Amino acid sequence: MSASEASGSTPLTRAAIARKAWPIILANASVPLLGLVDTAVIGRYGSTADLGALALGALLFNFVYWSFGFLRMATTGFVAQAAGAGDEAEVRAALARPLLLGAGLGVAIWLLQWPLVAGYFALMDASAAVAGTGADYFAARVWGAPAALALYALCGALVGLGRSRTLLAVQLLLNGLNAALDVYLAGVLDLGARGIGYGTAIAEWTTCLVAAVVVWRMLRARHRDGEPFLPWARIGDRARLRRTLAANGDIMVRTLCLLAGFGWFARQGAALGDATLAANHLLLQLVSFSAFFLDGFAYVAEAQVGHAVGARDRARFRRAVRLSSELAVATAAMLAAILWLGGGAMVRLLTTLPDVAAVALAHLPWVALYVLLSVAAFQLDGVFIGATRTRQMRNAALLSVAVFLLAAWPAAAWWGNHGLWAAFVVFVVARALALVPYYRGLDSELGA
Repeated sequence: MSASEASGSTPLTRAAIARKAWPIILANASVPLLGLVDTAVIGRYGSTADLGALALGALLFNFVYWSFGFLRMATTGFVAQAAGAGDEAEVRAALARPLLLGAGLGVAIWLLQWPLVAGYFALMDASAAVAGTGADYFAARVWGAPAALALYALCGALVGLGRSRTLLAVQLLLNGLNAALDVYLAGVLDLGARGIGYGTAIAEWTTCLVAAVVVWRMLRARHRDGEPFLPWARIGDRARLRRTLAANGDIMVRTLCLLAGFGWFARQGAALGDATLAANHLLLQLVSFSAFFLDGFAYVAEAQVGHAVGARDRARFRRAVRLSSELAVATAAMLAAILWLGGGAMVRLLTTLPDVAAVALAHLPWVALYVLLSVAAFQLDGVFIGATRTRQMRNAALLSVAVFLLAAWPAAAWWGNHGLWAAFVVFVVARALALVPYYRGLDSELGA
């Protein structure tokens, strides 16, 4: 990709957006495959305690890392806007700030690992064997925390600069190396869950260093301004630091709201019985699978909107939103149709338990409807991340989770799991509707 393409100055077309989206879709899809490899390795070579420790330990890391997902999202917006404005020194500074923040947060996680692990496994009421093995897994994997969070910032910069193919290569390196190391350490060397942890940490550090070199060379090639390559005056500028921290805080609150919504959905499903809980978990896997595709177009929207906002180009902003949304809506409609017509085969592939399958099949239409309607929330999230209008995203998340909680309680009481899924659809629709007034304001601001 040329420098002009990366900067967003070339004409936008549906074909160009699709070319940028498919590597992101593949990169996202590589993540659950790693989880399958880890589970298979432990399932074949480990003990029951290893498998339980891996499940609970990975859940803890997923929660912690997802909470710090702002390092990727905010970086994308700030880098894209600086590139769109032609301010290359700010591009470098916009990456340096979250890189340092991510590394610092990773060190903090490492320092706090003992109370974190003790409190978590006590809360999960894990057996002594699972808690002990889980602590070993956490102690091994936590060494990679600084690299994992710094990698979020590097990937955010790649998205912001439109380098989706480079992002794909980084993700394939991370997950491919991770899988190979896990097989060797946990399977061949018989280190169990602790081996999985070491394999993940080694893969995270290796990938972080490789990605850092790639991004460093990329930014070196773009360094034509008169400022130092590392513009420390900009990096430490208080106003920019405050804006960065405020954006990161807003996105973190938004993420915690989404986690609360999904957590409440799982809790209400559990109250309806084990079969319902298991069926809802299975159906959420289909929702997650669909999200890989919709995220691809949302990521492209982030970068293109960021470039347009940085350049104060209202026409490009509108075209980026329209074209990426057209492709996203078409993809969502296709996915919904596949789930409606072929979801039964997917359910039977995922479970042989007749009671679970029966509940899942009865609720497949809700899954198809959720996927179809969720595209608006995905796209608007991409728009507001690219524009770094994070306060609006935070407010919309707070409002939508409140709407969901108010709707879920009576709906589940009256209509059981159908009511719960109806409220879940309301949740994702509310996320989008809450952002619509803010979107109109953003469009007007660019036209001013």
